Amino acid sequence: MTHITKGANTPVPAAPLRVAVCRQNVPGAPAVDASALLLDAAGKVRGDADLVFYNQPAHPSGAVRHAGTADGGGQLAEWLEVDLPRVEPAVQRVLIAGSCDGGVFGQVPGLYVQALTAEGAVVAHYAVNDATNETAFVLGEFYRRNGQWKFRAVGQGYASGLAGLATDFGIAVAEPAPAAAAPAPVPAAAPMGAPAAPIGAPAAPMGAPAPMGVPAAPMGAPAAPMGAPVTAPAPVAAPVAPAAAPADAVPHSFGPEFHPYTQRGHGNGVVSVDVPLPPGPVVVEAWHQGDGYFGLHTLNRRNKDDDLLFNSTLRDFRGRVLVQPPQDRPLRLRVEADEDWTVLVQPLSVLRRLGTGPLQGYGPEVVAYTGPMADLDVDFAGDEDGGGYFGLWTLEATRLHDLDDRDLLVNDTDRLRQTVPLPDGPLLVLLEADGPWQLTARPLAVPDQATAQATGAYTGRGEKTVTLVNPAPGRPALLEYAFNGGEGLFGHRVLLLDEYDDEEEFLQGSRHGRHGRTVLFRKGEPQVRLKLEDVGAWSLRLLPIEQAPALTGPAEGRGSAVFRYDGPPMLLGLRRTTSDENGLATHTVQADGQVKISADTVRRRPITGPVWVSPAGYCYVMVSTSDETGWRLDPADLAGVPVLGPHPVEGQGYGVVRHTGPEAEVMLRHEPRGQLDLPVLWELDERLEPVRRISTASGLQRVPSGYLQIRTSGRWTLEPRA
Repeated sequence: MTHITKGANTPVPAAPLRVAVCRQNVPGAPAVDASALLLDAAGKVRGDADLVFYNQPAHPSGAVRHAGTADGGGQLAEWLEVDLPRVEPAVQRVLIAGSCDGGVFGQVPGLYVQALTAEGAVVAHYAVNDATNETAFVLGEFYRRNGQWKFRAVGQGYASGLAGLATDFGIAVAEPAPAAAAPAPVPAAAPMGAPAAPIGAPAAPMGAPAPMGVPAAPMGAPAAPMGAPVTAPAPVAAPVAPAAAPADAVPHSFGPEFHPYTQRGHGNGVVSVDVPLPPGPVVVEAWHQGDGYFGLHTLNRRNKDDDLLFNSTLRDFRGRVLVQPPQDRPLRLRVEADEDWTVLVQPLSVLRRLGTGPLQGYGPEVVAYTGPMADLDVDFAGDEDGGGYFGLWTLEATRLHDLDDRDLLVNDTDRLRQTVPLPDGPLLVLLEADGPWQLTARPLAVPDQATAQATGAYTGRGEKTVTLVNPAPGRPALLEYAFNGGEGLFGHRVLLLDEYDDEEEFLQGSRHGRHGRTVLFRKGEPQVRLKLEDVGAWSLRLLPIEQAPALTGPAEGRGSAVFRYDGPPMLLGLRRTTSDENGLATHTVQADGQVKISADTVRRRPITGPVWVSPAGYCYVMVSTSDETGWRLDPADLAGVPVLGPHPVEGQGYGVVRHTGPEAEVMLRHEPRGQLDLPVLWELDERLEPVRRISTASGLQRVPSGYLQIRTSGRWTLEPRA
């Protein structure tokens, strides 16, 4: 820990820092409010927006935020977040100040300021030991020197309070409004560019992580009780136009920016947001002071209760939720409360960001995650009795238009400590909690696109659209896949997307199994996009098509597999070798990418299908089934095809028949194996390629000379008509 004395300085890393203004928690001692002033080269603010305090909690650049209060270990702390890389070039100094309410700084026990990294390491610590009758104090400042950031312990007091301090640095201060005046909404400055990268939940004093039983620092501007004196100056100038985001701002934005809307009250009330809100969801944050009940509903166009946002009896309740405001009328909210409350409507950029370190909170909240897929450690301490509800959902950034389209990760009561898979961002994490919680994301090592393209191995977790690059453009490849933890009714689902995002079924858990092989790039495409749904951890590996074994005789196996067949058209017998009734099918893939079904069954009875071969002289035979299903393939030449002559031909399931006479009428009789079991009769050419569907019903049919295929599960008879 770097302890410095008054007037001394120390280098600090050019990184996001947390700043705590701390004092001992002694009953009756004056309260201390922390603030920050951003100064230019002349030592003045450029406008009222350069003052950040509890009633104006965010600088337009996103570089400085007021993060509220926390207590623990006999200490009280006011927290600020200072993201030094985002401080605009015109700002040369960031002052850390405090104002004293109900006394003077000489009565504040154990006053100190310290700056910490996002990981909790203390980089500067200054203890104030010479305060007397001051009511405002410049504790320290961050300043630039030769391209480096430093922190100086200032220790300059003001008997004239924060108003006098602010005036010294160029802020015009108006007289406070009378206490009886009706409170007006106070728009707090908000960043207008890309969202800031919040540093995380404030740590407990001296850099130790806050215990689970201690509420984290509040998430926005704290509410002042109705009628309580305002200890910070109220700007009188017109709002300063928000500055553009710096070039190094976080590149992803979850939504448009707007000035937050704030309304305060006591007891029951109605919040009507009579300022324009951009399309898309907003953050509704609520504070309720002390004990008692707090509830908040949205109102519909008839001013009736619609969605319940908060329903809590937690002491000093605070929480955040997402709300989709109506676009044709103001957003209106109904408050039920026993004590003082504050409701803030804010852009999504105010959300805290879930990074690699622990993120702590208390009650319902929404946080942003932009990292790769991760294991998310969830720790919920429960309510005062160790019980209470905890729920956690994720909402992808591309699905913010539908707040109900969220994925449930945790739904539990009582204390819990567990790990759940977190998909890759950008996404929002939504929490409902009846007490304190902690989240820790542990990112997984995921190969980047270049590495995946070079190795042919693509891995991940959760739903995703993956672009696979053909290692040998112009030719097909084997795709070896593995899926674990699918949540869908039928297991995982993989869709093939074309250039217009139209979807085509490609793999499905119940039909293709969790592990297996199939043919990809069937037309030699340079790349394909696969959309993965209802998946947990997954792995996709591209292999040369030459690794498909040759089908030269009978073959046996389990699960989905691929063979190469070189030779003339033939028949292929398909037989199940296990006692299950999972789907079992064979398809052929031709040199030009055409895919045709050969046989399909859920029965143990053997069936037969055609293997047609294009003029290229080869094809690939795909077996599709579940991991547990065993099978046997029996190639046979065309001499074994039953001939439709003067006598009927009978069978059950898929089969091939040869009609040697001229075009004629035949009677197709069929005994279905269920309501959806229809007989489908196909005409095959001399290469056994299906070229025309003759019928999908039993009865009298006219058939040509040549090969015919019947597709069904039931029994069938083809009987020539005299």
